[in-house]
Amino acid sequence: MNGGAHTSAWCDNTLAPQARITAEREGCVYALMENVIRANEFADAGGRALAQPVASIIIPIHNEESFLAEALAELQSGLETTGVAYELILCENGSTDKTRELAFSLAEEQPHTRLLTTDSPDYGGAMKMGVLAANGPHIIVFDIDYSSVRFMNEALVLLEDYDVVLASKLAPGTEDKRGLARQTITRGFSLVLKILFNTKLSDTHGMKAFRRKKIESLVLQSRMSKDLFDTELILRAERNGLKIKEIPVVIEEKRAARSSILKRIPRTVFGLLRLRYFFTIESQRERSA
Repeated sequence: MNGGAHTSAWCDNTLAPQARITAEREGCVYALMENVIRANEFADAGGRALAQPVASIIIPIHNEESFLAEALAELQSGLETTGVAYELILCENGSTDKTRELAFSLAEEQPHTRLLTTDSPDYGGAMKMGVLAANGPHIIVFDIDYSSVRFMNEALVLLEDYDVVLASKLAPGTEDKRGLARQTITRGFSLVLKILFNTKLSDTHGMKAFRRKKIESLVLQSRMSKDLFDTELILRAERNGLKIKEIPVVIEEKRAARSSILKRIPRTVFGLLRLRYFFTIESQRERSA
């Protein structure tokens, strides 16, 4: 089967392909992307029947042809030891290499795996696509080069009492084995968030876990894209009074950064200023309502 001919390896075959579709779930109408709809029956990309998943694990992927197979095999090997019923949702977004074709092949071969695709290279859009397509009551968000079965296990326990669990690179007890430059930028970003948004959180970029029903409406409200989508989502969760728990992690670089962090700083700062403006306008509307 040719993966390049499919926009989504798992979609409900009774639906005609279209650029955007709407799906009704529990009285809410969601505008979804690129053939994305929750499955009516639980099956992976290979057609294997699945138990109702406890955890939906979302991994945005972009131009990961050289890294994907090895990283996915390592993650799934760990997941199979947990005894947790899970679905793994690969969210390919706008790759220019053979990532989409490889992901399609891997999703068909590997159990519990589904593939979503969009032509737009947008990390935030891919994450949003995955959240809105998830079937499990708990959502785990990993990067392909930053995942931890240990975090998932701990987060699933904590989600009995919390709505959001964050793996913080700045939490007491964290072992950050990255280079000094990456650590410094993490601390700087955290400081900017505290100044602009008065947040009590220390890290919005990293592994995350959510109660799906608590986060869905916030996903639909979020306006930022790319690498600021998850920051906005976490800040919205805090602003809406969701119970959030930060926990320490062990983090080390599995590969060198693929883009210059310094070049991204001006774009990130501008994006954060836009987000603060959005929040200010929303607060004014709420007060005048």
